[in-house]
Parts: sequence; structure tokens; C-alpha cells
Amino acid sequence: MGPIRQEVLSGVRTEAQFAVLCEALSLFPEIEILPVDYLEAARLYNLCRSKGIQGSGTDLLICAVAIRVEVPVFTVDGDFVNYSKVIPVPLHGY
Repeated sequence: MGPIRQEVLSGVRTEAQFAVLCEALSLFPEIEILPVDYLEAARLYNLCRSKGIQGSGTDLLICAVAIRVEVPVFTVDGDFVNYSKVIPVPLHGY
């Protein structure tokens, strides 16, 4: 989905690397973000926060979409492990 592509592509140092990475990412289907996902992300944010887990809006949007489409999140970001203690976000390899 768009926020993941943006995060992966942000900080790429050269145009050539950017182009190669864009091509590689184009192999993955685009998952549409629906209006309901933004509402669910806000609910998940509030739920996590009520349990003492701070998250970013973008991370919880990713979680909301992953839950809706039942696709695990592939990440090395420990924040997602923390989220999964409170919300039913599927994580790859966990």
C-alpha cells in the first residue's frame, strides 16, 4: 500500500537506486486504503495508547489494513510486536 511504498523509497540516495527499487516494488499488488481504514486506525491508536503503547498514525493505518485484508505485516520494527500485544494485527514470522 502507498504508505509502505513511500517509507521504503524515502531516503534512497540515488535516482538509479530509486528506479530499481520502484521496479521491484511494482511486483507487489497495491492494497487500497478505504475510508473505514482511517477510522479503524484511530480506534486502534486509542486502544494501544490506553494500554500504554505509543504508536504512529501511519503504523496503525498499516495495522488496520492488514487486519481487514488478513495479510501479515512483514517488519523488523519492534513497534509492531508491541501493537500485536493489544490488537490482532497479523505479523509475518511471529
